[in-house]
Amino acid sequence: MKPFLNEDFLLRSDTAKRLYHTVAADLPIIDYHCHVSPKEIFEDRHFANITEIWLGGDHYKWRLMRANGVEECYITGDAPDREKFQKFAEALPKAIGNPLYHWCHLELKAYFGYTGVLNGETAQEVWDLAKEKLAQPDMGVRGLIKKSNVAMIGTTDEPVDDLQWHKKLAEDPTFPTVVAPSFRPDKALNLDKPGWREYVAKLSGVSGIAITDLASLKEALADRIAYFAQNGCRASDHGLDYMAFREATEEELDCIVKRGLAGESTSVEEAEKLRTALLLFCAKEYAKQGIAMQIHYNCLRNPNSKMLETIGPDTGFDCIGPNDGSRALAKLLDTLYREDSLPRTILYSLDAGDNAFLDTLMGAFQGPEIPGKIQHGSAWWFNDNKTGMQEQLTSLGNLGILGNFIGMLTDSRSFLSYTRHEYFRRILCDLIGCWVEDGEYPDSEKELREIVSGICYYNAKRYFNI
Repeated sequence: MKPFLNEDFLLRSDTAKRLYHTVAADLPIIDYHCHVSPKEIFEDRHFANITEIWLGGDHYKWRLMRANGVEECYITGDAPDREKFQKFAEALPKAIGNPLYHWCHLELKAYFGYTGVLNGETAQEVWDLAKEKLAQPDMGVRGLIKKSNVAMIGTTDEPVDDLQWHKKLAEDPTFPTVVAPSFRPDKALNLDKPGWREYVAKLSGVSGIAITDLASLKEALADRIAYFAQNGCRASDHGLDYMAFREATEEELDCIVKRGLAGESTSVEEAEKLRTALLLFCAKEYAKQGIAMQIHYNCLRNPNSKMLETIGPDTGFDCIGPNDGSRALAKLLDTLYREDSLPRTILYSLDAGDNAFLDTLMGAFQGPEIPGKIQHGSAWWFNDNKTGMQEQLTSLGNLGILGNFIGMLTDSRSFLSYTRHEYFRRILCDLIGCWVEDGEYPDSEKELREIVSGICYYNAKRYFNI
């Protein structure tokens, strides 16, 4: 029996061990999509205890606690931090098979030097150790990023953001990690979501462009995309509940925008028409500015309406939302390709059943500009586990070129989640190691080192011009 979480954790073969320990383990991290705060990075926030840094804003942990029958006051409520941590520690041992069990212990080991097992009985021991460690000067946000060997962080930012913290970080010679904004225009594109009219008013104020029709809305978006590009933006991000592609004339779209601005009701079909048009427009601007486009889709948001009303959105109540958007996504890429306006694009579906579709679709739209111009993004959100990663990597290997994959991201709000890159790298090396030892790929040191190092670091470095 292997010991829990030893140095060869998840590595089942000698080849896997060699690839991980001599190639993957020490490479820098490019975390090109996450949700951490650039303000907290610049100000080097220090956390008072493990609850603040671990449970604050972490939907994965909140869902685990709810599944263990924990009352909401210990999750998003006002219970004392020590009690919240106790409830989580008591729930964690039941999470066998859940990546959280691995992630948590990897983080405890990497950042706090704790090699034991977290449970209800050890909670006080871990609490005290973490509190002591977090009080050290080098355990603020900047110190954690440095310890994690992070070369680049791609935050998620709205078009109306002034990017002041990104600017300050870029001007700070003491902090070498690149912190790049990512353009997330969902609120401007989703006419059918509450607050669209008010958000467009904010966009108008920030851009200095009076938005009165379709043309001025596009002008304002183009202005903000250019502003983001000037401030180091490497990627955009679109979070779509589902893929839709619904064409309309410019006249019809202009009428829809004007009605929306006037506060008049619009149909789902009209909202889809406007979202399609604006997504195409933004993509063309990304291509001009050298910005990669990320599309995340097939998420069912807030199915629990009572909890949405009680504590609001983005609190851990979303789920996978299967929807056949295959033809819509294909039409989007085809339209852009025909007009020579398809930017570097990364596609993510929350439905793992779309793996083969994405891997074959992207093969229809690759280009000579860069190897792997169209990417199937890493196993996303609920698929971000051992099985999900293995399936995504295997499908990409079967149907595409795995060696051009740009690798892992955290998609996290936590500054301790960089160990997810370690988790991914171990799974990657184990998978490749099995193929080699089963005689499915030659044991060629040069090619294997190039593939592993590329996926873990160099491909993303090239893709995002780091």
